[in-house]
Amino acid sequence: MQSMELQNTVKEALNALYHHPDDAVRMQADRWLQDFQRTLDAWQVADNLLHDATSNLETLIFCSQTLRSKVQRDFEELPSEAFRQLRDSLNNLLKKFHKGPPIVRTQISIAVAALAVHVPAEDWGDGGIVNWLRDEMNSHPEYIPGFLELLTVLPEETFNYKIAARPERRRHFEKELTSQMEIALNILTACLNISELKEQVLEAFASWLRLKHGIPGSVLATHPLVLTALSSLNSDILSEASVNVVSELIHYTALGSSGGVSVQMPLIQVIVPQVMSLQVQLRDSSKDEEDVKAIARLFADMGDSYVELIATGSNEAMMIVNALLEVASLPEYDIASMTFNFWHSLQVILTKRNSNIPFGDEASVEAERNRRLQVFRQSYESLVSLVSFRVQYPQDYQDLSYEDLKEFKQTRYAVADVLTDAASVLCGDATLQILYMKLVEAVSYCGNEQSEWRPAEAALFCIRAISNYVSVVEANVMPQVMDLLSKLPHQPQLLQTVCLIIGAYSKWLDAAPSGFSKLPLVIDILMGGMRTSEDSAAAAALAFRHICDDCRKKLCAYCKQLFHIYYTAVNGEGSFKGTAEDSLHLVEALSMVITELPPEPAKDALEELCSSVVAPLQEVINLGPEVLEKKHARELTVHIDRFAYIFRYVNHPGAVADAIHRLWPMFKVIFDLRAWDMRTMESLCRACKYAVRTSGRFMGITIGAMLEEIQGLYQQHHQPCFLYLSSEVIKIFGSDPSCASYLKNMIEALFKHTTCLLTSIKEFTTRPDIADDCFLLASRCIRYCPQLFIPSTVFPALVDCSMIGITVQHREASNSVLTFLSDIFDLAKSSKGEQFLSIRDSVIILRGATITRILVAALTGALPNSRLETVAYTLLALTRAYGMQAVGWAKESVSLIPLTAVKEVERSRFLQSLSDAAAGADVNVLMSPVEELSDVCRRNRTVQEIVQGALKPLELNLVPVS
Repeated sequence: MQSMELQNTVKEALNALYHHPDDAVRMQADRWLQDFQRTLDAWQVADNLLHDATSNLETLIFCSQTLRSKVQRDFEELPSEAFRQLRDSLNNLLKKFHKGPPIVRTQISIAVAALAVHVPAEDWGDGGIVNWLRDEMNSHPEYIPGFLELLTVLPEETFNYKIAARPERRRHFEKELTSQMEIALNILTACLNISELKEQVLEAFASWLRLKHGIPGSVLATHPLVLTALSSLNSDILSEASVNVVSELIHYTALGSSGGVSVQMPLIQVIVPQVMSLQVQLRDSSKDEEDVKAIARLFADMGDSYVELIATGSNEAMMIVNALLEVASLPEYDIASMTFNFWHSLQVILTKRNSNIPFGDEASVEAERNRRLQVFRQSYESLVSLVSFRVQYPQDYQDLSYEDLKEFKQTRYAVADVLTDAASVLCGDATLQILYMKLVEAVSYCGNEQSEWRPAEAALFCIRAISNYVSVVEANVMPQVMDLLSKLPHQPQLLQTVCLIIGAYSKWLDAAPSGFSKLPLVIDILMGGMRTSEDSAAAAALAFRHICDDCRKKLCAYCKQLFHIYYTAVNGEGSFKGTAEDSLHLVEALSMVITELPPEPAKDALEELCSSVVAPLQEVINLGPEVLEKKHARELTVHIDRFAYIFRYVNHPGAVADAIHRLWPMFKVIFDLRAWDMRTMESLCRACKYAVRTSGRFMGITIGAMLEEIQGLYQQHHQPCFLYLSSEVIKIFGSDPSCASYLKNMIEALFKHTTCLLTSIKEFTTRPDIADDCFLLASRCIRYCPQLFIPSTVFPALVDCSMIGITVQHREASNSVLTFLSDIFDLAKSSKGEQFLSIRDSVIILRGATITRILVAALTGALPNSRLETVAYTLLALTRAYGMQAVGWAKESVSLIPLTAVKEVERSRFLQSLSDAAAGADVNVLMSPVEELSDVCRRNRTVQEIVQGALKPLELNLVPVS
């Protein structure tokens, strides 16, 4: 009765979900149906409704999906004796829906396959699922279409990690299927006689080929299924399934596990001529685009799989290369780009010095390498011409949607990669010559009536792409390119690319004989770029930075002119169209030139650069505290960020130390009045961080004042950036005995206050930035000043705090906590830390069992799977530090997990890996058993809840350690 009521409720909820006009009702129905799918009743209700002849399509789809997901995720809910009844019911449903609806039949097929993943062949009976399936097909030939779909999905489910099977069982299932490969192929071969099923048979064959089956190429070369697939390639209507089969065969012949290309040669010799015969169809205008795409895919697969063979440059290999060039020439980018990976792989083999060329001595190897490069030269020259047009802006570029524009940019990046591959083979100068001819042709369009700028922009984009491969002293083409730039129209996109190409060739401007003489010309262009549009201004600022970086020594004599450019752009004297972030490139540019000046001129130039930033800030401060407090953060950080760049890139420690000393009173005012404002504090701390990093021990008394300031403000305002700045100070001054006293006070004050803030997992969750920066600082203390940190009273308190935060879900905070613990456990690796091992042990051994239990809980589900490596390393570091004692702690922890969740053999394997770690084994070798325990405990929600309920990590860290 209750089951009947539930069935009706499911139907009503589905009706509401699909047909009710009210969104709130639909959402409520959706939630109820999702909750229902997790219940034990869902098994019977879904099964009943699928057998019910009155169920409509919506009900059938929902119930087939429910049954499929229940078998995949919740099979362990059922008593062991329920298996056979479930198998028979699913078999009946497969027969019932053998003609469709297809979506329902597919879900039932996946459910049967998932059931086979869970149940060993000996328990399944009838010699396992493939034998059982063969017998069913023999007994009920009318249901073969439904059974063929099951045969197709079976191998696919081997790799479906939605199925909550144990890793060991999954491996056994793959072996079971592989051992039954011959039977499966016999079934499929028999089904070839039914002509209307040929496509379905070939799809199933392609699916089985994905298994590591180990069938020799000589056997496959004459197999009826292979021959059928190959012959189907030439049929009037190209068979998608045959393309899939041949694609899988190509991949299989190149697999190391199959013995590789040499062993599989009989099969390769059958495949290649058949695929090559399709080349004429690439040019056939009557062919459907999807057919051309499928044929192109086969050529691309051959290129990728046989690239080592092709790299020999034999006549047969060059036939494949020419076919791939033809694919690359096709107008549809999606098809042409299938070859891009091949050109890259071939380039790597051709240019690699230690490639596997089987030719005796070094001179012979080099000669063979040069021969191969020569053989492929013409192919890569053709490739440059074939792909370069694809970067041209479309005619309607202004009307492109955000997604289309994003796709166009990705196309340009992909083509740029192909051009760099070509430049690696041809050398940059030769590639430049090809592209320059295209540029000259394109520039002629700029002068015509339509003033067509797009071809010129495309050619320049390509020339920019190969900039790292062009000789910095190239004397034939680059001077002409630079001269052409000033003749181009100031169209925004074109100007942006012109500015970017100037930046890309900054090393050429410095090194080439005529390079530096072009500088006035290109600076003029960049100034125009800064005034034209936001994009061109960003590109011009970046180019200016590159020029000042690479030509810094030569530019020292032109500081006055550089300051003029800087003032024009940054201080609003000109009409700079870039953002504040773009202007930072100009600050960086000038800072790098100042670095090359002698000490006294550098000091003067730094003072001038700083004064341009000080003036607007001082103006705000002079208006009084109330005005400063009310200013929008952006109005302050736009200037403070410039200080950060100055202190980062002016590499004159003494001069920067003097500058920060002069500026400190102003910084202190901002610290005092804006300490509540996170954005301003982050900007100011960043500036101070770079000042500390550059000045180092030149900072003198300023560092004491800075530390006193942030120490006091942290206790009132809890800004994470104060901890971050402290980390930088520890890194620079941690080992300086003269700083020991105030560093010790700072560490104790900051950590004492932070441990009072982070008293529960809830606090870690609401203050992840503080947790992150606190434990980063703690790790820095272990590395740079263990003598101040480990003997202090805050060390045990911070260990207790870390135990609370291990399972925080915030990625960076969790990683910082785990890294801190790893650093403690690895203390013996550090020469500074060894002397503090006894103090460490007195803190850790008391807490060892609890820390281990929390780490095991994190491994088994308390933290996301993506953190597994970090957690595992921490646990293995603990085990290396405390040996069999740590293994004992781990044994206590895993023994709490019920045997229904983790078998004894899985526990033992995990504990053995820890024992091996304690004995000094390589950590990487030990990851597999750790990952396996994690997989077992996460295999479905119910198991994960059982495991976490047993380990109770969040309750453990509340217990004080005596």
